[in-house]
Amino acid sequence: MKRNAVLSLTALIAVAVTCAVAQSEPQPAVKDSSGFTSYAVFGGTSNREGQIYQLTTSLGYDFGPHFGADVGLPFYFIRPSSSAGGTSNNGVGDPFLDLRLRFPNPTVNFGSVLTGFVPVGDSQKGLSTGHGTFDWTNHFDHSFSSLKPFGDVGIANTIVSNQMFIRPYTTLGFNTHFQAGAMYEIWRFFSLGASAYAILPAGQQTVFSRVAHGAAAQHGRVFEGNQQTTGGADIARDNGFSTWLDASPGRVVTLEIGFTRSMHYDLNSVSFMVGLNLKPLYGRHAQ
Repeated sequence: MKRNAVLSLTALIAVAVTCAVAQSEPQPAVKDSSGFTSYAVFGGTSNREGQIYQLTTSLGYDFGPHFGADVGLPFYFIRPSSSAGGTSNNGVGDPFLDLRLRFPNPTVNFGSVLTGFVPVGDSQKGLSTGHGTFDWTNHFDHSFSSLKPFGDVGIANTIVSNQMFIRPYTTLGFNTHFQAGAMYEIWRFFSLGASAYAILPAGQQTVFSRVAHGAAAQHGRVFEGNQQTTGGADIARDNGFSTWLDASPGRVVTLEIGFTRSMHYDLNSVSFMVGLNLKPLYGRHAQ
C-alpha cells in the first residue's frame, strides 16, 4: 500500500510539473475585475455509505483582477444507508473564510486559495473537527485549444470535500494533497473532465465519521465502525480518480454530474452539483 502511494505521488508530481497543474478554485472567474460576488452551490454524493447533500452559500469581494475574499457557510443533509443502520442527521458545518489570488498568464494560469474554517459544526455528527482548520491549495492550468490540463498541490490540517466527492467523514491532522487531470470542451457549453488525486497524511490523524454504524472496518474505512477514530497516517490516506460532465449554459448556472473511485477505500461514488453565480443577477438589477 505504501509503495502504491509513493508511485501515485511520483506520477502526480510528474503530471503537475509537465502540464502545469490543477483545478481547485471553487468560484469561476468573472469578467468584472472588482466588486461583490455571491454563490450558492447544492450538491450530493451517493455511495454504499448512503447519501450526503451539501448546500453552501458564500458572499465575497473581488478587490481587483488578482485578489478576492469570501465568507461562506455549509449546511449538510446526511442520509446513511438504511441497510447499514446509520442515523440521519442535518446540521450546519464550519463557516469559512478564504483569500483568493489569480494570475492569468499566456504560459500558465496560476491561482491560490487559502481557506480557514471556524469550529462551529457538531463534531459528534462529523460536521466539524472541533478545532480550527485550514487548507491552502495552489492551482495551475494551461489551455491547448479545447483541452485544458490542470493540477493542484496543497497542504492542510483537514481533508476538504469537493463537489465531486462529499466525503462521509472529516479529519483533523496534517496532510499534503495533489490532483492532476484535464478538461475537454466537447460542444458549446459542455465539457468532460477527468483527474487523479492523492492525499498523503503525516503524523497523528483523527477521523470524524458522518455515517458510523458500528460495522467492522473494511479496506481502511474506519469511518464505518466508529464515530471518532484516532491513529496513524494510514487511517486518513486516500487516492483515486474522478470523471465528470460539466455544463455551463450561461454566466449564472453551472451543472455537474460525476463519478469518483477511491482506490484506497474501495469506494465508488456518484455525485451531482448545481452552482449559481448570483453576481450577474444583482449586477443586471443594479443597471
